[in-house]
Amino acid sequence: MFNIDIELIKKYDKPGPRYTSYPTAPHFSEEFSDQQYVSAIKENNSPENKTPLSLYFHIPFCDTLCYFCGCNMIISNNRGRVANYVDYVKKEIALLKTHLANNRIVTQLHWGGGTPTHLKPEEIKDLLSYINANFDVDKNAEASCEIDPRELTFEHLKALREGGFNRISMGVQDFTHKVQVAVNRIQPEDITRKAVDWVRELKFQSINLDLMYGLPHQTLETFSETLEKIIDISPNRIAVFNYAHVPWMKKHMELINPEDLPTPDVKLQILKYTIERLTEAGYVFIGMDHFAKPDDELAIALSEKKLYRNFQGYSTQSGTDLYALGITSISQFSNIYSQNIKTEKEYFEKIDNGFLPLAKGYLMSDDDVLRRDVIMSLMCDFELKFKTFEEKYNINFKKYFANGLEKINQFVSDDLVLVEHDNIKVTEMGRLLIRNIAMCFDAFLEDDKGKVRYSRTV
Repeated sequence: MFNIDIELIKKYDKPGPRYTSYPTAPHFSEEFSDQQYVSAIKENNSPENKTPLSLYFHIPFCDTLCYFCGCNMIISNNRGRVANYVDYVKKEIALLKTHLANNRIVTQLHWGGGTPTHLKPEEIKDLLSYINANFDVDKNAEASCEIDPRELTFEHLKALREGGFNRISMGVQDFTHKVQVAVNRIQPEDITRKAVDWVRELKFQSINLDLMYGLPHQTLETFSETLEKIIDISPNRIAVFNYAHVPWMKKHMELINPEDLPTPDVKLQILKYTIERLTEAGYVFIGMDHFAKPDDELAIALSEKKLYRNFQGYSTQSGTDLYALGITSISQFSNIYSQNIKTEKEYFEKIDNGFLPLAKGYLMSDDDVLRRDVIMSLMCDFELKFKTFEEKYNINFKKYFANGLEKINQFVSDDLVLVEHDNIKVTEMGRLLIRNIAMCFDAFLEDDKGKVRYSRTV
């Protein structure tokens, strides 16, 4: 049984990065040039590099606006606009392909949004056909797609399944009608269950359901009712996200009345109950906001210390280079991060001029690479073995990270971290506060003060 100490959570609840990358996206620079980007891609695609590929496609369109949404999305039912965007994604594929080696195997594919199933079934088939014609996608690739059950048909899922997708992720947030009205996402339980039934009928390997706590009008009682229904549905994975009210970043969040949001104490009660109830129901607490059944690949990867983290969250595919296509999408390979342009107009113009639609990027220093390795080891393995880093990077770990180890002491005194002679282990409770622990080794945070606004860590 997982027991949560609310007072400890309160103590460490402060803004901080989610560490889907290090350095984090606010540090990407527009000074990173097209020439640098193409050179980096060519270098990454030397004949001897046979590292598998992970492909991410951003489909930004949605049918309606969810007031809580923090994603990069476009609300549009203009089918011509959607079709035009898909055409340009194909053009981006063609441009990228001129720089990629032919021996790269795709072992991971993800469509996110927005709502990828806002595409019509025939548009899904068409784009998948183009992807499969241009990339060597492994028949056993981990292929996942985000869906919205509110506008979903069986034909949408059939098109995805026949095109090679084997995993589905779906937002639920909360089944309480009053909450759904307040966030403009009316999604009755029966619609969700029907979509899950279709997914299982088509024999997808895995289904993930997303919940969100901290939404307007939520109470511990109402959220617990939603949780019991989710447990009954029995998805392979569950993600329980903390709603971050950031209207200075996402203006549409102003449509949510702050007075309707649950108090910090209620939010913590919901979080405590959720973790304890899901682990009681047999789910493994992966870390932060992720849960999985014991036989799920995510839980197995955790136990075997093969867990990985990228811009899609926790993953099992650590040895891949990520190339992302579509507006706002972020690529990660070698010592490079790059992010695509955010607006359709600029995206189209750059592609029409024969350029990959780069907006900004980041070339990592040796120190960045080392710190990324340390932070990702904490985030994924929940452990640091000093000797591993000393041998790999030719450093004295305690001397190099003296400042970080000093910061770790506060977590030791609260039994969130165990420090041995040459090893750091995060406790079960510490996994919930892993962002705070990882922040000890972030070289940018001091300079970020007053410049970057992060969501709260819990």
